[in-house]
Amino acid sequence: MAAPRCDQTAAWAALRGHHEASGGFDLREAFKADPHRFARFSQQAPHVFADLSKNLLDTRTGQLLLELARECGVEAQRDAMFSGEKINSTEDRAVLHFLLRKPAAERTDSAWAATKSIASELRQVHATLDAMLAYAQQVRADEAITDIVNIGIGGSDLGPQMAVLALQGYAVAGKRFHFVSNVDGHELAAVLEQVRPQSTLFLVASKTFTTLETMANANSARQWFTQQGGTDIARHFAALTTNVQAAKEFGISTTFDFWDWVGGRYSLWSSIGLPIAIAVGAQHFRELLAGAHEMDQHFATAPLESNLPVRLGLLDVWYRNFHGFTSRSIAPYCSALRRLPAYLQQLEMESNGKRVDRQGRLLPYATSPVLWGEPGTNGQHAYFQMLHQGTDVVPAEFIAVRKASHALAGHQPLLLANALAQAQALMQGKHDAGGHRDFPGNRPSTFLLLEALTPASLGALLALQEHRVFVSGAVWGINSFDQWGVELGKVLAGDIASRLGTGDTSGLDGSTAGLLGRLRQP
Repeated sequence: MAAPRCDQTAAWAALRGHHEASGGFDLREAFKADPHRFARFSQQAPHVFADLSKNLLDTRTGQLLLELARECGVEAQRDAMFSGEKINSTEDRAVLHFLLRKPAAERTDSAWAATKSIASELRQVHATLDAMLAYAQQVRADEAITDIVNIGIGGSDLGPQMAVLALQGYAVAGKRFHFVSNVDGHELAAVLEQVRPQSTLFLVASKTFTTLETMANANSARQWFTQQGGTDIARHFAALTTNVQAAKEFGISTTFDFWDWVGGRYSLWSSIGLPIAIAVGAQHFRELLAGAHEMDQHFATAPLESNLPVRLGLLDVWYRNFHGFTSRSIAPYCSALRRLPAYLQQLEMESNGKRVDRQGRLLPYATSPVLWGEPGTNGQHAYFQMLHQGTDVVPAEFIAVRKASHALAGHQPLLLANALAQAQALMQGKHDAGGHRDFPGNRPSTFLLLEALTPASLGALLALQEHRVFVSGAVWGINSFDQWGVELGKVLAGDIASRLGTGDTSGLDGSTAGLLGRLRQP
């Protein structure tokens, strides 16, 4: 994977010169000049249609970005991941989350042929998957269990919660799903007020079974369970962990494993997805995996020119490093996808929020943008004012679903009309000499369209976003698969927790010491 860093390539310099020489790209003029622009800058990928035509791109930009990808060895880095090389260099690990959705019976002479080690891992993946799905079916059939409480944090919470909400139309009747992640006891207490010990299943999701927030909530849930008369912890608690012994000491006998090559933000496809499997059933969970696998194959085999994850990842580099845009707004025009922006925040900002390259050298250019957003049409009545008339240009990403899963007349056409209108308004703007009603327009957006929100289309959409993040990280020359920035706060929190008990402020900065003292006041 020896390749020059992006800022040392000829394409990077050419992109800089092209951007400076363009004198400001106007989307409205681009559409006037090219009647085929929509067709030229849109494409169908597995389960996802993407319209990129309302982005600040011309043919030359696209060519130079592809040259940048090739000079940075994006294809070689992609192939290294799919062949099982240890591309997570700081942790000396392979990155194999794609195996979690690879069919067991797929031929191994495909574009990303399985090595012997990968073949062995794949057998273990499917053994765990089969056991996990069998347990999910058992829980679904158990009428005595009415509430499932998932206790996790980060990827052990965001992915399963997002997917359960997204696939609510496929959910089993008679069961409620709750997600607890925050160490703030108000969250767990609010859930416990709604459930009964004899009808609740707690899922404790922690790879090490030592995660501070998760174990604090799990211990409190167990204490509540026994205080409320619960007597069979083994029946009412299950663990998603690699630390089987710790789970056993907790009182849990039902555990499902996953592997150190599964990063938290890539883990919903693993046993961490148990709440999804309980909600939608084994067949639909397999369809979720199948949709993601289709996107994996597209990413692995499609030419760069028609490779949607590549095109999106390069667009992100273009905006971040040449236009200087610092954020991207995610606007899913589908209420079932209301937790998607939060899920994508972790996926992208935890992956690419890095300031050094793979060799540990400080970067002279920006990496991950800030991701934020809310579902449309709610966002239109909140932050879209800034998108249209604010001083910052924020690329918007609209995600829409053509077919509704409800039968309420008139709602879906109105929803889709709003999505189209907002993208149109951002691009076209409106001139008003008075100023206050002037919309500058020429504000870029991407439009991702699903035919329907199904397990397969959701899987494809999420895998698309994973690979897009991989592409931009590969161009930037960073390790997208570690998250050391998460660790420092955890370590300091442990120290401060003990100091809150003792009152010891020695060695602390003045602010922390002052706040600690105030918190200890009677």
